[in-house]
Amino acid sequence: MRVNLQHLTKKFPNLNKKVGGDVIAVNDFNFEIPDGKLIGLLGPSGCGKSTALNLISGLLEPTEGHIFFGDDEVTHLPPENRGVGLVFQNYALYPHMTVLQNIMFPLQNLKGEAKLPREEIIRRATEAAKLVQIDGLLERKPSEMSGGQQQRVAIARALVKMPSVLLLDEPLSNLDARLRLQTREEIRRIQKETGITTIFVTHDQEEAMSISDLIVVMKDGMIQQIDAPQEVYDDPANLFVAKFLGTPAINVFHGEAKGGELYLAGENTPVLSVPGVADQTLWVGIRPEGLIPDPAGPLCCSLRNVEVMGRDTSVVFDHPAADSENPRAIVASARRPKAGETQVRFSLDREKVHLFQKDTEERIRYGEQRHEE
Repeated sequence: MRVNLQHLTKKFPNLNKKVGGDVIAVNDFNFEIPDGKLIGLLGPSGCGKSTALNLISGLLEPTEGHIFFGDDEVTHLPPENRGVGLVFQNYALYPHMTVLQNIMFPLQNLKGEAKLPREEIIRRATEAAKLVQIDGLLERKPSEMSGGQQQRVAIARALVKMPSVLLLDEPLSNLDARLRLQTREEIRRIQKETGITTIFVTHDQEEAMSISDLIVVMKDGMIQQIDAPQEVYDDPANLFVAKFLGTPAINVFHGEAKGGELYLAGENTPVLSVPGVADQTLWVGIRPEGLIPDPAGPLCCSLRNVEVMGRDTSVVFDHPAADSENPRAIVASARRPKAGETQVRFSLDREKVHLFQKDTEERIRYGEQRHEE
């Protein structure tokens, strides 16, 4: 099912009477979600991603804008008539019911022409359980299951109605790290097998990047960038997106472009050629993997710490122009600094160096960076 969001806006009354006015949770949201894709809504807490999901589901009424499922407008349609499946952070399973009964429950509440015979309800519930690989646990109660198993029951319950759109709101945040990894892989497998258009809300950029066909990065209710996960990482639209995606985070420096060369603040030696960039002060973002150990490199830093992580090593350093805390490089362990060294020099991988305007923080492109803004 294709989902088309047009100028979607949601305002709430400001509870702070001294400030007054409205709080805009979602601001002029425009996006067409392709049929059969898994979309990650990504952003920090309070950015509006869950509000956007609740607008799509019908749990909230938009202040402005329109929502279409396919060619049908559903803006004012109640949730039960939209054909959506919902899975929340809180699994909300009925503790007195078995797994099978929990999965069957949405079908048992169908009325009129949609009402199904018991045999069909059991068949569909069993198929949904098989899809999420809990068909051997149908007689258990939720209290007898792990968190990951309970989450699978919640997903099966959402799928049993054969929804046109599956909506997942922070579904993995209650799980430990290993279960999160396993369950997100299961969600991706299920989505591919069913072909259901799926919207996955998370603040965890690793989750969003690992399973999404497209990610929508949000801030303050507004879309910052929409693209394939790797494209958003490699080609961020602004400094916020660059800083939000990536582990370890991008290193940010105060810099200056002068005569087509890039200088870090306080340095007299250019660190990179940036043809076509007008003379100006700017922000310089360098991905940790874009710092290459080089005894003759133009970037000289004070060495703080070396963290060996097996194949790779994290090199923590200081530089007077650094704006980010604990700037670091990720290098091959074979190229890590030697014991006793107090300084480290780097050359730069220009594909991993991003420039941003000082005031607006919008991206400045240079050289071969020809992508459209």
